[in-house]
Amino acid sequence: MSAMGMTAVLGGCGSTGSSDVTLRLVAADYGDSAANSSKKYWNALADAYQSGHPGVKVEVSVYSWNDVDRKVKEMVDAGHAPDLAQIGAYADYAAAGKLYPASELLSIRTQADLLSQLSDAGQWKHTQYGIPFAASTRVLFYNKTLFAKAGITPPTTWDELAGDAEALKSKGVKYPYALPLGPEEAQAETMQWLLSGGNGSSGYTDDIGTYTIDSAQNVDTFGWLKEDLVGKGLTGPVAPGKLNRADAFAAFADGQVGMLNGHPTLIQQAAKKGVKFGMVPMPGRTGTARASMGVTDWMMGFRQNGHADQAGDFLDFVYSEKNVLDFSREYGLLPVTGSASNTMSESDKAADKALRPFLDQLPTSELYPVGKTSWASVSAEVKKNIGQAVAPGGSPSAVLTRLQATATAADSDAAN
Repeated sequence: MSAMGMTAVLGGCGSTGSSDVTLRLVAADYGDSAANSSKKYWNALADAYQSGHPGVKVEVSVYSWNDVDRKVKEMVDAGHAPDLAQIGAYADYAAAGKLYPASELLSIRTQADLLSQLSDAGQWKHTQYGIPFAASTRVLFYNKTLFAKAGITPPTTWDELAGDAEALKSKGVKYPYALPLGPEEAQAETMQWLLSGGNGSSGYTDDIGTYTIDSAQNVDTFGWLKEDLVGKGLTGPVAPGKLNRADAFAAFADGQVGMLNGHPTLIQQAAKKGVKFGMVPMPGRTGTARASMGVTDWMMGFRQNGHADQAGDFLDFVYSEKNVLDFSREYGLLPVTGSASNTMSESDKAADKALRPFLDQLPTSELYPVGKTSWASVSAEVKKNIGQAVAPGGSPSAVLTRLQATATAADSDAAN
């Protein structure tokens, strides 16, 4: 780690244009202990950069994901915005005019290296403000040991998934298919199912960004979940609306789950417990889902301190192929640049090979509608209410119609 980035070629303007500038960066912590805290990564990166740029100091503050977005908001509200923030959302700050467009920060070379579908998701009103920093997709994890005992193979369609779940249930598996629609991350499980609902399925919005939560196809998707999985007792003893992702992942690592949607961190979690697992694309209604759900976190530059040249030059360093790969490998995430993605996809390293199923999904993945300032409130409502759509006596149509009304109102408020 100590030599991280020392050999990287800077793609920026070369000169920071000023001396004795302090850049303040606030970043999220991707580690799960002090030993692998993101603070170590950023401190090493800052030291490497500063050694070649004596007129610039980079001060880094790292907070947990539970706190980092709130911390940045407090700083901005108090009139002390950081120069750079690596957090979960950018649209509100872009709409308030507080951010530099990516084109005023990054060199052309760095901009061109960013994966286009991620850069496009960083746009607010057709200008990119959010710079993708780390990405992941979802695949279907399955327990190979439990599948062998049940004499089944990984599913490619919804009917096959339901059939596999029936077979697993008959063998006493606690969670044949774990369906975490609890408040922790219900918006993710929901979107993955919406994307797998057949030809033309579009998640939360249509191609022009209009919310379509209560489309006939989406109602049909949740009707199938309610009747064919939940209603038949194939999702385990905890009601989906009360099952959180972390608990579902822990149950998978304990060998109690036959199948579930997972992201890259589940690889290490399951491997540590000795679970033998496989990964396949998410099944769709009649075949493999049209797209996987993609997630990216964001880097952004605040205008307040006027350090566009220095911040941009540092970001060109951050986004060099070596540094992107180092971060991705340290935390089991997908690179956001083409150069690092190509290197990872061609690598023979075991850790890189483990990420390949996720990497293969990334080019066609679809992200949350993060460019909409209404998305944060809509996501919160989905987390709170979507579990009711599959609950006994619940109505998928009624729940999705209420969420659509909430989304339409939030969108209207955001536009005014």
